[in-house]
Amino acid sequence: MSSAKHRSWSMGAGDAESVLAEARRALFVMVGFLAILWIIQLVNVADHYRLTYDYAIRPREAASLPDILVAPFLHFSWTHIEGNSGPLFIFGFLAAYRGVVRFLGLTGLIIVVSGLAAWFTGSPNSYGAGASGLVFGYLGYILVRGFFDRHGIDIMIGAAMALCFAYQFAVLLPHANIGWQAHIGGLGAGIVGGWIFRDRRASAVAPQIAKPAATASLTQPNPAATGQFSASPRADLHKQLDDLGL
Repeated sequence: MSSAKHRSWSMGAGDAESVLAEARRALFVMVGFLAILWIIQLVNVADHYRLTYDYAIRPREAASLPDILVAPFLHFSWTHIEGNSGPLFIFGFLAAYRGVVRFLGLTGLIIVVSGLAAWFTGSPNSYGAGASGLVFGYLGYILVRGFFDRHGIDIMIGAAMALCFAYQFAVLLPHANIGWQAHIGGLGAGIVGGWIFRDRRASAVAPQIAKPAATASLTQPNPAATGQFSASPRADLHKQLDDLGL
């Protein structure tokens, strides 16, 4: 049992090759993701940010509810997208290198939860957009993934990211003109995503070894061999008649 637990925290040669292959896919995915964001930003700037204001999240407006799916791809300025791009690439790559399929599911979860958090709790007559909800979602996932997946290296990565990007947590507090609601929603979604998209193989319990059945068993004595007979009235009668010679 202890050896199975030990193996779940380590990485074999086959696992290392698989991780390297997924890391290459993760790199391509994040490069493509950022390319899409910047292409949209160029179109947005050419249109004087009309896309952002048309498709940003407007809290508690029913018509704006579908906008939670597109708002993370829109930004309000060059400074806005530049500030999100670096952390998004780093956290996104680290979230994806264990598996791109899981990463895509995680991304969908974060977009929906962070968008709903902004839609339900955002300030009235405000506009919410930007990839910062995804940034915090990926960060939350990285912080807890190692514990759920039982990977020591991922625990160290999460701790390093928390220390290197500790300043990011400052924007989780209420600030004017900052969508902190989406940040908190994204962080919470990332933490929950760490459990939902955990590695089931690592957390599976090793099967118990069945105990061997006891070899010793009690055998019923043979009445004929021991001279013992079952105690019953008819048996007693036959014995008495036999003693009398009848």
